[in-house]
Amino acid sequence: MSKRNILITFFLVILVIVLSIYWSVASTDKITSKSVLYNIENAETTNFRTYDSVELLPSDLYKADDVKKVIQGEQYRAAWSAKIKVPIVFLDTLKGGMTMVEKGGGKQTHSLEMLGADGITYTLRSVNKDAKLLIPEFLKSLKLENIVVDGISAQHPFAAILAAELAEKAHVLHTSPRMLFIPKQERLAHYNTDFGNKLYLLEYETKSEVNYTTLKNVQDIIDTDNLQELKLQLKDSLHIDARALVRSRLFDMLIGDWDRHTKQWGWAIQKTEREYTAIPVAGDRDNAFFKTDGLIPTLIANRHVVKELRSFEKDIDFMEGLVYPFDNYFLSQTPESIFIEEAEKLQSRLTDSVLNAALNVWPQNIRDLDGADIVLKIKERRDDLKEYAIQFYKIIQKKGKVTKPLKGSEDLELSNDFIGCFECG
Repeated sequence: MSKRNILITFFLVILVIVLSIYWSVASTDKITSKSVLYNIENAETTNFRTYDSVELLPSDLYKADDVKKVIQGEQYRAAWSAKIKVPIVFLDTLKGGMTMVEKGGGKQTHSLEMLGADGITYTLRSVNKDAKLLIPEFLKSLKLENIVVDGISAQHPFAAILAAELAEKAHVLHTSPRMLFIPKQERLAHYNTDFGNKLYLLEYETKSEVNYTTLKNVQDIIDTDNLQELKLQLKDSLHIDARALVRSRLFDMLIGDWDRHTKQWGWAIQKTEREYTAIPVAGDRDNAFFKTDGLIPTLIANRHVVKELRSFEKDIDFMEGLVYPFDNYFLSQTPESIFIEEAEKLQSRLTDSVLNAALNVWPQNIRDLDGADIVLKIKERRDDLKEYAIQFYKIIQKKGKVTKPLKGSEDLELSNDFIGCFECG
C-alpha cells in the first residue's frame, strides 16, 4: 500500500471514530437524569398518601443504541432502566418526624440533611445524578457534554444497598442506606421543588450527635476535620482504631469502590476507661462496583489519564490509583501484620455462601442482571486479598507522610507533624 493510501485510510478511520463519537453523544442533550413512574399520570397532582409504594425505573437517561454502547460502553444501563417497586415515605412520620437541616451534596449528588425525632442525623441522597458541575468547559464548547453525563451509567444505582449488606457481614461500619420515593409534601418546606417527587437513598449521615452504630459507649459521630480538632484537644488520649480502618479500606478494594477520599468518612468516638477510640464509618457508596467499558470510558480510566478511576474487574491491576493521602495520613504507622491479619479476617467472613446470600437485598430482576458478575469478581478479589493488603501497605510506606492538609482540613491550624500523620502530632 502506498504512503498516500495509508494516509487516506488513517484519516478515514479518524473520521469514522469522530463521527461515531458525535453520533453517540447526540442521543440526548439532557444533563440531569430523572426517574420514570409507572401508572402515575401526573406526579404533581397525585395524592401519594393513598399509595404505599410506587413502580418506577431509576433513570431514563442511559438507554443506548449499538453505536453508543461501542463508544460509551454497556456499563449498568440495564439496571438504570429496570422496573422496580420502592416504598413511598412521608417525612412528618418517618422516625417520629424529620426536621430539615440543610441542603448539601457533592458534584453530582443532591442531598438533604435531616434531624430525626430520635436525635439521629439522616440524609437523603439522590439516586439520580446531576453532572453539570463535572463537565469541563472544553467539552461544552465541543458539544460533548454527554461523555460525562453518560459516564454515570458506570455507577450501579443499587450499589450502596449491596455494599451495606456486605459491610455488615465484614464487620465494617456503614450508613444503612435504603431506597425510597419522596413525594412533594409540606414537611419539605422550601426544599419541596428541588427534592419532592424523586428517588433517594435514605441513610445515616456520617456525623451525628446520637449513636446509630451497634457499638457501645459512642459519644458522638464526627467528620474527619472535627476528629483532627479533637485530637489536638485530647492528644495521646485519642487514637484511631487502625485495625478497623485497614479492614474498611480492604473492604473498599473488594467491592471496587475507588472514590474514598477524606470527605467520605465519619468517625464514631468511643469512650473507654482511660482513652477515646475513633472508629471509621464509611459513607457514600455511589462508586462501589464501578464498571467501565466502551471506547471512551476505557480511555478515561487508563492509569495514565485518571489514575484513581479504577474499573471493578476480577483483579486489581493498579493499586497505586486506590491509595489516597487519607491512607498515608492515618495508616503510615500501622504495621504490615495488621494488614495481613485483617485481610485474612475478611476472607473468612465473606465466604461464597455469604456473598451469594447478600444479593437478596436486591430486587430479583436486578440480581438477575448483575448479581452473578459482581459476586464472581468479589470472590476473585477476596482470594487474592492478602497479596493486595501487602501491596497496599508497601505503597503507603513508599509514599510516606502527607505534605499538605487533607481535603476539608485546609482551614485548621496544624503543626507540620500533625499535617503529615494523625499519630505524629
